[in-house]
Amino acid sequence: MADPFEVRMRFTSQLQHLNASVNSSKKAAQYALKYRDMDEDLHSCIIEQLEKNSMNNRANIMYFIEHLCDMAQRESHQNFIKMMQHDIYRVVDAVAPDDGSGAANVKVARRVLNGLQQKSVLTAETVTELEACLKERDTLPAHPALSPVDPNNKREVVAAQTTPKVNGLDKRQIEQRIEEDRERHKRLRESIWAISAEEDGEFEKMWEEAGEIDQDDYLAAEEDAMFRRQALQVNQKFP
Repeated sequence: MADPFEVRMRFTSQLQHLNASVNSSKKAAQYALKYRDMDEDLHSCIIEQLEKNSMNNRANIMYFIEHLCDMAQRESHQNFIKMMQHDIYRVVDAVAPDDGSGAANVKVARRVLNGLQQKSVLTAETVTELEACLKERDTLPAHPALSPVDPNNKREVVAAQTTPKVNGLDKRQIEQRIEEDRERHKRLRESIWAISAEEDGEFEKMWEEAGEIDQDDYLAAEEDAMFRRQALQVNQKFP
């Protein structure tokens, strides 16, 4: 039997070194499920790291939680899911605190909460309540590296450039966050174009994404038909 202290220390280290890579989250989730008999202790590690690490790391742990719940569902281990359901309000408070320091993580929290709802880990009612809390904490218009600076005020611009921390993040953390967000957006774009290997996968994807036929579609079809008739007439005149 593995030493509980060693398991906890290794899992803590994995949480502290999570990044934008899916593999890092999956590796940590696999480790947690490998030692599922210590699930309560490992869950306490997750909460502990969420409440003590940098905002960047908290965002990475939030993404990890979605992977953990997904894998726990597939392996029919409900304890991790039940504990996360119980502590989800505490998790969101740690990832996006109400003091404004976690404003950069509000979008991260929303994305993961929606993912957990789609996986039936969280109910729609719970997500709606959490969304109401997050709405009050969303004080950043775009990216954590951006601050509300008036471009016409040179003094404010200089202050923004020389301030060692912006929204609780120092320069190195901001650069790291930008790079990690870029990596996640890249994977998101790739997943949008991903098509199932099953037969008619492309057709099914287009069918699901297509909207209902309206009057504009009929007019466009009539115009196409007219152009085709004109093209045929030209071909007949000049064979």
